[in-house]
Amino acid sequence: MSSPCDPQNAPVGDVGAALLMIDSRLKSIHDGKTEIDPEQQELINQFARSLGPRGANDVLDGACTLIYMFMTWLRKAHEEHDKDVIEYVVPNLVATMRRMPKSISPEAVPTMAGLVVAAGTGLSPNLWRKQYGDWTKAEMTPLEATAFLLAEQINRITEDPDFATRMVSEALTNSDGR
Repeated sequence: MSSPCDPQNAPVGDVGAALLMIDSRLKSIHDGKTEIDPEQQELINQFARSLGPRGANDVLDGACTLIYMFMTWLRKAHEEHDKDVIEYVVPNLVATMRRMPKSISPEAVPTMAGLVVAAGTGLSPNLWRKQYGDWTKAEMTPLEATAFLLAEQINRITEDPDFATRMVSEALTNSDGR
């Protein structure tokens, strides 16, 4: 029986723009920058304003698609070692988010954990979330952080700081050729 949260029913969104934002954050962290460069933040804000409501929703859907792709990769990697992805990914994600109270409110943590569990069990994270209503402004930073933290976990597992970005870029390139 098909679920209303089946990924085939979900919009893919603007994965390229979402990936660009996540990759930018990954690179700044790996360059040793713990604070967001105000100039870079202004460029991101300017880009977000230029998207308009439809474009912003597409980037939001793209971020959820990234979470789904990252969790699919993590699930397969954990299954190769007879481990449950939920057991190994969610507690670390929640613990990390709880240590980020300036960026992620405690109220957003369960929603982001739910997104990750949905994706880890083969459901669309954006369709799972939408069943509870519209996204809130307060969930935007936690959503970005969730995608970032999953990408960073993949990069640590592979010992390659660009693996997650490259994986998605290659998937996008291969899908364009069909």
